[in-house]
Amino acid sequence: MRVAALQARSTPGNWQYNADIVRKAAHHAADEGAQLLVTPELFLSSYDPAYVANDPGETHRETLASIAVESGLHLVASTVEAEGEHRHISASLFTPEGEEIARYRKQHLFGDAELSSFTPGTKAPQILEVLGWKVALGICFDVEFPEFVRQAALGGAEMLLIPTAVPLRPDVDGCPNPLDTRIISTLVVPCRAYESQLFIVYSNHSGRGFSGHSTIADPFGQCLATARENDQILLAELDRSRLTQAREAVAYLEIARSVHPSR
Repeated sequence: MRVAALQARSTPGNWQYNADIVRKAAHHAADEGAQLLVTPELFLSSYDPAYVANDPGETHRETLASIAVESGLHLVASTVEAEGEHRHISASLFTPEGEEIARYRKQHLFGDAELSSFTPGTKAPQILEVLGWKVALGICFDVEFPEFVRQAALGGAEMLLIPTAVPLRPDVDGCPNPLDTRIISTLVVPCRAYESQLFIVYSNHSGRGFSGHSTIADPFGQCLATARENDQILLAELDRSRLTQAREAVAYLEIARSVHPSR
């Protein structure tokens, strides 16, 4: 499968403009032979949890479904989801026919802004088949928990699709912050792909203090494509033989199942 990941700047308060960025990216990715595009967390709203919790997620999803149809791509995008008084950060997978075949609610909320504005999801992502591959959705902070990724892999996932929004940490007393969050893309994501033996497509924001460095990683922990800080569309060809080779080289999943037979 040829996949794409969008890294771009989202403009607060102008979701139609942000939707146009996704639309152009989707058409470009399709022209480059991609079959699936992953976009950043809450991209149409812009990532600002305290201010976007009441954004019209249903309207955004309708627009995203139309983009999937126009471009002929499978499209992964993150929106606000309302359920009664609760708000969730969700990710959806749309088919080229505009059908939303999966919606996942972020389980691991990050920071006070998310925790005060949103309710965490309680259900593991479903595993579904897309173009012959078994895929699952996650969102941002989820991937920083090895248990989350391993659970998806043990459930049969061969590919994890992750919209994300990772900010850079501010300086401390005039010195660089000891936590350089770019390591999430360059170190953590490849490690998760390696230890759980699947592909990960990780799509981040650029600009406005975000860490950028969107990444597509393979089951050997290799980065097939990695962005810098600027706007970019990553493209990578996912080879199923790499999945087979990695799982034969080290039997992590087989051993994990034997140690934890209930998983």
